[in-house]
Amino acid sequence: MKKLILFLAIVASVPAFGQSGNFNGLDMNMGNLYRLSDAQTRSISPENPTGASGKGGMATLENGNAREAARELGQGWKVNPYIIIQPGQTYTIADIAGPGAIQHIWMTPTGNWRFSILRMYWDDETSPSVETPVGDFFCMGWGQYAQISSLAVCVNPGSGLNCYWTMPFRKHCKITMQNIDTKPMTLYYSIDYTLTDVPKDAGYFHAQFHRVNPTQGGIDTLVTGIKGKGQYVGTYLGWGVHNNGWWGEGEMKFYIDGDTKFPTINGTGTEDYFCGAYDFDSDQKNANGTMSREYTEFTTPYTGLPQVIRGDGHYNVMQRFGLYRWHIPDPIRFNHSLTVTIQDLGWRSGGRYLIQHSDISSVVYWYQTEPHAPFPKLPTKDELEIN
Repeated sequence: MKKLILFLAIVASVPAFGQSGNFNGLDMNMGNLYRLSDAQTRSISPENPTGASGKGGMATLENGNAREAARELGQGWKVNPYIIIQPGQTYTIADIAGPGAIQHIWMTPTGNWRFSILRMYWDDETSPSVETPVGDFFCMGWGQYAQISSLAVCVNPGSGLNCYWTMPFRKHCKITMQNIDTKPMTLYYSIDYTLTDVPKDAGYFHAQFHRVNPTQGGIDTLVTGIKGKGQYVGTYLGWGVHNNGWWGEGEMKFYIDGDTKFPTINGTGTEDYFCGAYDFDSDQKNANGTMSREYTEFTTPYTGLPQVIRGDGHYNVMQRFGLYRWHIPDPIRFNHSLTVTIQDLGWRSGGRYLIQHSDISSVVYWYQTEPHAPFPKLPTKDELEIN
């Protein structure tokens, strides 16, 4: 009888198929779409700036930015699909009480993407956990459209910027956009999120921008001073080349938990870290039927070289490259500290390495416990400018 009672107790404690159990609606994928939860879906856009239930499309012709286009239709007919951010203005595009998580962001900003600064704050912190020009955050650091198909970031025609990083928060989320340009910018956007319980072991999403032009001494420190427990999940590089020849011999290095002179993770080359090989070259058939070796753009779920700017032979003569790698199945875990560097290395005569002086911009992405170390001061407008 005791065995029967124990068996019945165990059976009663297991949720029946079809019940939501403790599922919180996060970590969605094709394998769990059938699971139900008590999570609440919300979305913030210019047509519903608070994301509140039943409050979308309420703008009137008196306060809608598209009032002229909607003048014959009125309320409910695409009256306010975008915002206008004036020069020098910082606009709060999301202000959300938690707990919950951002699950998708779409936007299409006009103007110079280097002069639109995206910031994110979690749980009422005063120092942002995300601070980067909007173009670089979405792997478009050179201000030109290039198509990207990856799990974390998708860029679609004709400048639809999307990210799918899960960004949990427990108390509060604030997202702002600052226009440091001298001209107004127009921003269409939607921020899709869920209100739900957040696991105790969930880290907070971070992204930090860095630029050096030119590099000095052949080493670019992409990020240093990360303090706390977390995991590194991605790298975007915008690489401008100032010399002839192949430019990507440099190694990525990850200094984990107090590494000093030598890192724990030491790569074998730039194209190797971005999961390519041999200079990203492939054989290409020219219009006249001859063959040549050319850079080959590619975009995959975890890594890509989506952008190769070859120069126009006139004023825009520089070769520039955009590369991303997401550590989704292979995050780089740290317990208390992390520093990441890359060597700026090419070739010179006689089969010798060349220390270069390139223009390297980067965004690094990671999750960690809070509080985080304050970010370095963002470069000035002149230092951000692509030139």
